[in-house]
Parts: sequence; structure tokens; C-alpha cells
Amino acid sequence: MSEFKSNLKVGDKIGNGHFGQVHAAEDPAHGQVAVKILRRNATLDDALWARYRKEHLGEAQKLSRAQHRNVVKVHYVVEADDGNSILICMDFCAGGSLQAQFERRPMTLGDVKRVATQVLHGLSALHKRGMLHRDIKPANILIDGSGVAQLGDFGLVTDELVLGYGSQAGYADHIAYEVWHGAGTSTKTDIWALGMTLYRLLHGEAWYQESPTPKLVVRDGDFSEKLRWLPHIPKEWRRFVRKMLTDDPSRRYQNAQQALNGIASLLTDYTWSTDITPERIKWERSKGQRTIHAEWERISARKHRWRAWSEPLSSGRQRKLDGSDGIVGRHDAEKGLHGFLCP
Repeated sequence: MSEFKSNLKVGDKIGNGHFGQVHAAEDPAHGQVAVKILRRNATLDDALWARYRKEHLGEAQKLSRAQHRNVVKVHYVVEADDGNSILICMDFCAGGSLQAQFERRPMTLGDVKRVATQVLHGLSALHKRGMLHRDIKPANILIDGSGVAQLGDFGLVTDELVLGYGSQAGYADHIAYEVWHGAGTSTKTDIWALGMTLYRLLHGEAWYQESPTPKLVVRDGDFSEKLRWLPHIPKEWRRFVRKMLTDDPSRRYQNAQQALNGIASLLTDYTWSTDITPERIKWERSKGQRTIHAEWERISARKHRWRAWSEPLSSGRQRKLDGSDGIVGRHDAEKGLHGFLCP
């Protein structure tokens, strides 16, 4: 690998991003770190590379001044000796990103509330410094060695890049309604992107893939009213996320502090663990000396059945708690499950 002017020793690749690869590294001053390497590619002539390099060096220098507990710390920015790479040296987050969690299963309400609160504190700090993130998504929320959520990869997307970047980097689902219609980004488009991120974390990839693709419907309007919710998501949580995702920027939370105030009152009493397959969805939580289970059997598009029961942690009998009266339609199944899972 390359040797950089900082004497940084760059090691194995640990991640990919639209703007470059992320590697583990050892730094003489900071120990184990992560580095993002932005390399010149064959499509950039000298003039374009000079512009690209200037813009990203300028943005990256801003990042190094944005210090907050919930923002990944950037230690410094350097160029490779050959002038064809830019390297951003930052804290190593041992817990990785939330992309893997999103792909695995829905997060619990308590975990989403904790992550959202921490991310909003970090986002507030960026906004107060006059910076926008423009790229909030599960892959850019990192977990440090203490389990604290931090925002990463901030400040590298510009208004000029955001639409093209979104389509190339899988970010298009997070582009707000007004940006699709020609308006620039703002603190409120960051709020919109975080709302989409929270919706994804609450539902997991399997359910998210069953829903209409946001990049195809957001620009048509009223996307927040078309969201499909897992039955265990309480109504107040749905209202909170919909407010972040409303088309009209003036009706969203106007800043991160307002969103923090909104999430503070959300309850997390029912900590359901959720698993999703095409045929069935299962929920589980502990209550005293028993485990509560619920299962939604999705027989076909029009045929559904659900049941709920409890089992002892040690010895004892299974107890029936609730369920559908035979085969029912999707709406009735969702309504019955919602009533049981978040009464």
C-alpha cells in the first residue's frame, strides 16, 4: 500500500464507499485508526482532478474541526506523495456501521431511540457549525468501542453532486421531496434523511424491500402517508417518523433539537425482537418468568393468519393468548397484531 506524508501505515481494506475505500491503519500519534482513501480514477483529467482535490481537501479540513462525541473524529487530511490520492484519517469504530444490523433484522424500539438520540446530538453539532451531512443512512452511522453511535462520512457530498451521487451510491431513497424538485439541501433535508434511516432500522431490510422503492415514489408526493409499518411499531412512533418525512419542509422538525424533543417522549415499553421471512414474521419478548411469542403467517397476498402465545422460561405449559379466527385478509391480520403487540 501507499506510504503517506504522515508516516501512516495503511493496512487491509475494511469497507467500500462511493467516494473511496476505507482501510484499517496504524498512526504514530493516534494508534489504530480508519482511513478513507479518495483516489483519482481514469475518468478525471488534470483539470477535473484539480477541482475534485481542492473541493474534497477543503471539505475534509472542515471535518477535522467538527469535534463531538457523536461525530466520528477526523484527525487530519493528507495527500499521497504522487498527488493522486487524498487520505482522511479518523477514529476507528470497532462496532462497524448499522448497515449490517439493518440487513440482519429490525432493531428494537429501545435501540433505535438510543441511536437516534445520539445521532441527533451529533447532527445538531454539525448544523451549529454551518455544516450539512447530506449522506445520512445506516452505513454512515458507526458504533465505537463503547457502543456509542457516531455520524461518519459527513461533508463529502455537495448540492451539485447529490442527485447523481444518490443514484450511484444507493442513497437515492434518502433524497428529500424538495431536492427532487430542484431545491437545495438544508438542515431539513438532513432531518428527512434521518427519518428514512430510522424507518429502515425499525423495519429491517427484508420488510423494506417489500415496500415501494422510495426513489420511485418520493418525488410524486405524500410518501410519508404511503409507508407500510410493521404491526409492532406504535402510533406515536409512526407520527414521529412521518413528521420527519413530510413533503413540506416547514412542517418537518426544523432542526435536530426539535427532533430530539420529539423522540424524548416516545415509549419503548414493548421490546419485541423481530424476525422476518417471506412466509412469516415472528416476534418475541420476555415478561417475568415467561416468553411472549407472536407469529404472522403470510400464506398468500390475500390469506393471512396470526397467533400469540406464551411459554415458561423453565417448566410449565404453553398458553394461548390471542390470534385470528382462521384465515383473514392482510388488513385484519395487521390490525389484530397491532392491537396485541402494542396495546
